[in-house]
Amino acid sequence: MRHPVLLIIAAALVSFSCRNEAEVVEPTDSSARLYEDVKPLRLGARAALEGVYRVVDGQDVFGNQVALKWSGVANGQDTAFTLSGFFGKDVAYFTAEGGSLDSTVFLHGTWRKMVNTETGLLRFVILAGNGGRQLMNPIPVIGKDSIILYGSWGNGSENPSRNLVLAYDRPLYAGKQIEVVAHRGGGRTSDLLPVSENSVEMILFTQRLGSTGIEIDVHLTKDGIPILYHDSNLNLRLTQKSGLVGPIEEYTYDQLQAVIRLIHGERIPTLQQALDAVVYRTSLRVVWLDSKPSISLKLLQQIQSEYLAKAAAIGRTLEIYIGLPSQEKVDEFLALPNHAQTPSLCELSPDIARQINARVWAPRWTLGTQNDLVAQVQSEGRLAFVWTLDVPDYVAEFISTGRFDAILSNYPSIVAYYNYVR
Repeated sequence: MRHPVLLIIAAALVSFSCRNEAEVVEPTDSSARLYEDVKPLRLGARAALEGVYRVVDGQDVFGNQVALKWSGVANGQDTAFTLSGFFGKDVAYFTAEGGSLDSTVFLHGTWRKMVNTETGLLRFVILAGNGGRQLMNPIPVIGKDSIILYGSWGNGSENPSRNLVLAYDRPLYAGKQIEVVAHRGGGRTSDLLPVSENSVEMILFTQRLGSTGIEIDVHLTKDGIPILYHDSNLNLRLTQKSGLVGPIEEYTYDQLQAVIRLIHGERIPTLQQALDAVVYRTSLRVVWLDSKPSISLKLLQQIQSEYLAKAAAIGRTLEIYIGLPSQEKVDEFLALPNHAQTPSLCELSPDIARQINARVWAPRWTLGTQNDLVAQVQSEGRLAFVWTLDVPDYVAEFISTGRFDAILSNYPSIVAYYNYVR
């Protein structure tokens, strides 16, 4: 492993994420109406379009390769599908939607770099002779260079005019998948995303960033309602100006609903509202309930059991873990009935994870890959997660040489990139 001093320096380098004085203005595409006549792509076409692509034109801005992956958000019986691209340069990604017209595929969306405030519009076309016709086949046969996306990008809301050309290279990595668990419901408010952290809107958004799971922060209101919020106190970092200050657990749920709005205008959700969104509207596979001091683990256990049953009833693959970040929470957990059968995640030592029969052991990333310890824990039938890993070079190292089952990150797109391009 690298020298501990380098770990400290690397952690300091990601301090760009605290940029409250900066602003990302979501670009608006005045030509979106031009795509109204395209037909949604079939499942086979969407699956064939996924893969690792070479960046043929645009390398200076976006790097040498990109991983393309679809995600979807359900609304009743309908699902809206989004194609995401994860780049290795500057923690960049794009999200796009669209469909086909005859044998040509049209896609439009936005791109963003997480290391700064750069963003803009993006458009792609796949011509009939460059993969469009092949994608329309009932069983597409895809090989190297069989799909070429001719694209253009621009800054902000300007008309895209700079070239971005992608050529299919190979399928996404199909070996053991690392769960990409996104921090604070899917992303931090301080990273200038278009939705607020720990909101239902963020949970519905985060799969676009490559997330397969989320960590959410659970507090208890004065009147006993479990809610999502990271900090102990109401503050202008996470909420709009309201006049309310102090510990969040000193307010009732109705008071918070009436007065508090998150940075992008959302209401603070209940835990049940958040889990409803996970179960019925996403395909997320992991939920890590970070238990704050005020939350009752007995209540968390009841809600966890209820939503695991709801997921099972509709055939959803979903794990919900009660996170135990302190000895105080471990002691509270040990007092629960059937605690040994309750899915939990222990951030303390492997010995304590064994004591409580935790399903997951989760150390912090600065302790290194710890492959021997991880292998020992896994041999006992447990999983090993690591948190909170944001530095791209270390993400690459943990994926290429480590054995963890999941990585918790504020930048799920870079974890997804290194996961898929292996």
